[in-house]
Amino acid sequence: MAATVALPRANRKPTKWGSPLTYVLALAIAGVSIAPVAYVILSGFRTTGQIAADPAALPRPWVLSTYARVIQQSKFWHQLLNSTIIAVVMTLGVVALGVCASFVLARYQFRGREVLYTYFTIGLLFPAAAGILPLYLLLKDLNLANTYAGVIIPEVAFQLPITVVILRPFLAAFPSELEDAAQIDGADRLGFFWRILLPLSRPALVTVGVLAFVASWNSFLLPLLVLQDDSLHTLPLGVQNFSAQYSQDTAGILAFTSLAMMPALLFFTLAERQIVGGIQGAVKG
Repeated sequence: MAATVALPRANRKPTKWGSPLTYVLALAIAGVSIAPVAYVILSGFRTTGQIAADPAALPRPWVLSTYARVIQQSKFWHQLLNSTIIAVVMTLGVVALGVCASFVLARYQFRGREVLYTYFTIGLLFPAAAGILPLYLLLKDLNLANTYAGVIIPEVAFQLPITVVILRPFLAAFPSELEDAAQIDGADRLGFFWRILLPLSRPALVTVGVLAFVASWNSFLLPLLVLQDDSLHTLPLGVQNFSAQYSQDTAGILAFTSLAMMPALLFFTLAERQIVGGIQGAVKG
């Protein structure tokens, strides 16, 4: 019978658990972030009378008719389609333009490169609300008001700074030897970008894509000013319209709000690992 050899306690690596204060702060932040979302979702499984009687109680019994009634009485599915079209096209535009601009700023040497990168960085400090009125007048002059393009193009412009700030250090972190090896194998810079750099940059691309998608999905002010036609309204505008139409239906409003934020929340949750990897790569770069 083989004897079991125990490692000396001195050779065992101690488990690093961290400070208890760190876990307390993490749980507190998670609670503050999750509690409002959970309350909105759970309140949709109650009636308005139950919420008025005990706002903090859990659903008892669970009422499914509130969500069903919201979907049947509103233009939810049409607004969902509008939000999806705008968010998907905007995300593709941001990723495509952002990765091209970041590649040039990261891998090319030219006069004014840092000035151009600083210009993108300053864009992070510009509040979109400050330029919303002149932007609307410009879109109106270009006949882009009340169109998908009138929302997509400005959203792409507003999201480009954070996209470039994340992607540039990530692309710059790749060693120049990798590019030299690709050139030896016959690949030009475009081939290196398309065949090697893009596949290796998947975590960063997913990161900026998710951030752009969520920002577009939650956008309210720009669609409110640009989209006057009800048939073009997105889900955030749908929440406002539903709240005004059924102002006494608290449970219905919370159910509609829950349905409106659910796609972006699920998308963000599914891509969580890729987002963490992309941000870590950008920080290391």
